[in-house]
Amino acid sequence: MTRILAALAATLFAVPAAALPASPALAAELPCPKPKVAAPSMPPRPVPPAENPADMAVGGSALATHGLVAAEGSPRPPAVTATTWLVADLDTGEVLGACGPHVHQTPASVQKILLAATALEQLDPAQKVTITRGDLNIEPGSSAVGLVVGGVYPISTLWLGLLLNSGNDAANALARLAGGGGNDGLPKTVAAMNAKAASLGANQTHAVTPSGLDGKGQFTSAYDLALIARVCFANDDFRKYVLTRSAKMPAQKLKSRKVGGFQFQNENKLVYNYPGALGGKTGFTTLARHSYVGAAERDGRRLVVTLLGAEARPLRGWEQGAKLLDWGFAQPKGTSVGHLVTPEEVAEAKAAAPAEEEKAVGGETESGTARPSAPRGLAVAAALSVAVVLTAAPLLLLLTQRRRRRLARSTR
Repeated sequence: MTRILAALAATLFAVPAAALPASPALAAELPCPKPKVAAPSMPPRPVPPAENPADMAVGGSALATHGLVAAEGSPRPPAVTATTWLVADLDTGEVLGACGPHVHQTPASVQKILLAATALEQLDPAQKVTITRGDLNIEPGSSAVGLVVGGVYPISTLWLGLLLNSGNDAANALARLAGGGGNDGLPKTVAAMNAKAASLGANQTHAVTPSGLDGKGQFTSAYDLALIARVCFANDDFRKYVLTRSAKMPAQKLKSRKVGGFQFQNENKLVYNYPGALGGKTGFTTLARHSYVGAAERDGRRLVVTLLGAEARPLRGWEQGAKLLDWGFAQPKGTSVGHLVTPEEVAEAKAAAPAEEEKAVGGETESGTARPSAPRGLAVAAALSVAVVLTAAPLLLLLTQRRRRRLARSTR
């Protein structure tokens, strides 16, 4: 079966030479630069799903690492507290460098960009909607933009409340509306978010809440967030929303009372402090720690940075993002240690996998006689395994890397 999967991977997911890692040496486990800071007091991290070698190598075999991957000769990355991070070109999809790009992490509010990627094009921004009591069913003390039950708001205002002020109430309302507006609207949208992630090749992403509030089994990765961010920044409305510095929540005339309007601000300080900033999204929960997605443009080049599991000292999440963006812009155009897969690549791979698998396990033998068909369950498993490889490296290399990591851990 290993030989079959390796052959299928080589056939189905060949990519241009420019997208391949510059050097096999990059696959080695290298420590990511970290500042010397005291470890914070925080709850135990959730146990992540078991790692799949194929998923770890989506976008290139050099990305299948828990450590640092950077192009040969590139400047040393800045020391940041983020547990994992990635810098990529928004337009070409080239990954300039990363730290544990495919390592599972909890997302916090950066998960709201997956809600945006899923629902932005479904909802009319000019439509006005009425807020229900269920929309305000959020964790006490968590971030809210201040919606009121019975209040009527344009959908565009809800998006601003979501992306500027990280409103979990806005996330619930938007998810409910995108799912049809009924009581089952929110879970329908969460399911759609997971389907959207799968269609992008974001195999380490699983949403449980639309807002990023912690939920059992909810994970993402720095690489997955870059895939999702790339879709978001291709949307005109998203770019407009995340660059808005302040917005107005309209006053509400309810039957029992009047609620005054108020102004709210963009919490992403990159917008105010980084030349060429394109916006992004901040996130924090006690469990997830700080997370961040940001993008900027310089000399006609647009880069995106994603980071997870960061601490606010000595640098806040957006400041760590700014340092990593500076590092990315300091590298020449064309620098690449991997690539962000496209939805088209994912769809083509999934479509091709069943036919290729059938040829491999149910076709003719070298002698020309019919090969016995594989059991259906085995055939489906093989097809699914191939569909998520999305890398030009042979599967044997991935297995070798995993063995190396095991050996490295045993000597620590």
